[in-house]
Amino acid sequence: MVKLNKIYTRTGDDGTTGLVDGSRLPKHAARMEAVGAVDEANAALGFAVLALDGSWRDDVVRLQNDLFDLGADLATPLGSVGGDDFAPSDMVLRIVPAQVDWIEGRIDAVNDGLQPLTSFILPGGSEAAVRLHLARTAARRAERVMTALAAEEPVNPAALAFVNRLSDYLFVLCRAVNDGGKGDVLWRPGASRGADR
Repeated sequence: MVKLNKIYTRTGDDGTTGLVDGSRLPKHAARMEAVGAVDEANAALGFAVLALDGSWRDDVVRLQNDLFDLGADLATPLGSVGGDDFAPSDMVLRIVPAQVDWIEGRIDAVNDGLQPLTSFILPGGSEAAVRLHLARTAARRAERVMTALAAEEPVNPAALAFVNRLSDYLFVLCRAVNDGGKGDVLWRPGASRGADR
């Protein structure tokens, strides 16, 4: 259980921040950029939750919790707290394949009720859809930052799969809240090229 008695510690005043194993990194390090991008995606999901209800709301709240797990995973470099693989333990919180499987199941379930796509869609339609599109783009940014980190040092493969599926799920959920895709705003390639300026 996490217990926070004091919000400021002054330990980051030198431009560093602590990881799970007690080591410190510059706040601008690639690992901290990844943790921050995941946190931003989580905040965007919180904004989306306000426009949802029922099982969709429950799904997104569950995903917010999973994003905290993802942040903890990223804040625990490979080998820093026992073990030299990405297996979870009593000391190490990791994203696991079951979390990826769950989100894939939800993607399939939501997508089954949608009209087939005939065009790319614009971020629009309903307020809930726009909020989810913002969260989707934040999740894509988190994925880009995480893959940049993975190019430099090991990152849990399940964590990379999870963040990739997250944006896929948010995409189909955007369509679901737009009346099953009927309210989607379709991209019309080049539609304004001949318009008066």
